[in-house]
Amino acid sequence: MALMITDECINCDVCEPECPNDAISMGELYYQIEPDRCTECVGHFDTPQCVEICPVACIPTHPEHVESRETLWQKFQRLQNAQSVAH
Repeated sequence: MALMITDECINCDVCEPECPNDAISMGELYYQIEPDRCTECVGHFDTPQCVEICPVACIPTHPEHVESRETLWQKFQRLQNAQSVAH
C-alpha cells in the first residue's frame, strides 16, 4: 500500500527528509509521494516515518495502490538492488 499526501498538507517540509526511499517530493501545490518508490518504510522501519512525523495527519493509504506487506518487501528489495547497481 503506497501512501499519499492529501491537500491538507501544509508544506511543513518534515516528511521529505524522513523518507528512506526518496519517494516524497514537492508537487505543484503540496508534497506528493511516488507510489513506485513508497514501501511504507518496509525494510527500513516498523512504521511509515512520514506518517509518524506529519503534524496534520494528511498521509493516508493510497486507495489506488493497495499492496500486501510481501509486495512492499519485494518493492523494497527491487529499490535496493537498483540503488546498488547505480553506485
